[in-house]
Amino acid sequence: MIEPIIQARDLGICFPKGSKKKGRLKDLFVRRSKNKEGSASQDFWPLRHVNFDIFPGDAVGVIGSNGTGKSTLLRLITGVLIPDEGYVRREGRVAPLIALSAGFSGDLTGRENVNLVGSLHGMSRKEINARFDDIIEFAELEDFVDTPVKHYSSGMKVRLGFAVITQLPHPILLVDEALAVGDRAFKEKCHGVIQDLLAEGRTLVFVSHSAGDLKRYCNRGLFLDKGEVIVDSDVEEALTAYNKVIDKKTAARKKKKKKQQQAATPEAATAEASSVKAAQ
Repeated sequence: MIEPIIQARDLGICFPKGSKKKGRLKDLFVRRSKNKEGSASQDFWPLRHVNFDIFPGDAVGVIGSNGTGKSTLLRLITGVLIPDEGYVRREGRVAPLIALSAGFSGDLTGRENVNLVGSLHGMSRKEINARFDDIIEFAELEDFVDTPVKHYSSGMKVRLGFAVITQLPHPILLVDEALAVGDRAFKEKCHGVIQDLLAEGRTLVFVSHSAGDLKRYCNRGLFLDKGEVIVDSDVEEALTAYNKVIDKKTAARKKKKKKQQQAATPEAATAEASSVKAAQ
């Protein structure tokens, strides 16, 4: 029987309302003490009661509106965030295409940052040296490899980050909108790399608002809404459910706006004044 490479059971994470950061020791004790005092109404749960299994070789698209916990889920899988309820377990290391320029030191050169980030993600010096030329060539930074990264444009940093992370030999690939950056030529290169990694049997968890990219890579979709998994099925079914929710929300907004516009017309104001006068 094949065991899951990623497993979540009753997974939940809580942020105190108004807190900009999570993970600080102070936040941990403040959050626990507040909960004991019964002020749970001040807590925000971006994810709660989340359950799923992801198996080796799966390509899973995480679908949902902004604020539904998609990126938070990826950070829980990496271990950057710690759940308040339940658990998420994984077998094997993660190659995170999340905040691609994070971890770079501006005062170090591109060459030095490749060594630094590669080492932080568990690559040996031998592995880094063997892949170094491919990393720099893919990032198109041959002329800037010995320039401090603080002089790079944001696009150059993203290209370098993508090039380093996709060279990691780790079995799990987490992608958070990373393919939405860069020019058209670079995007096509990125698409090619992702497809090659999937062909190798890597496991993909992919957050994107692009239905085309989700269909291109994913054989399965997790549709999140209000912090819970609404649909866990093939990617087409998950996208259909997501679009229905979006259409319903759009219709509700249009209806509300129409009522507000009607209430603002002179006729509506006269009618309201007449009703007030009659009541008096």
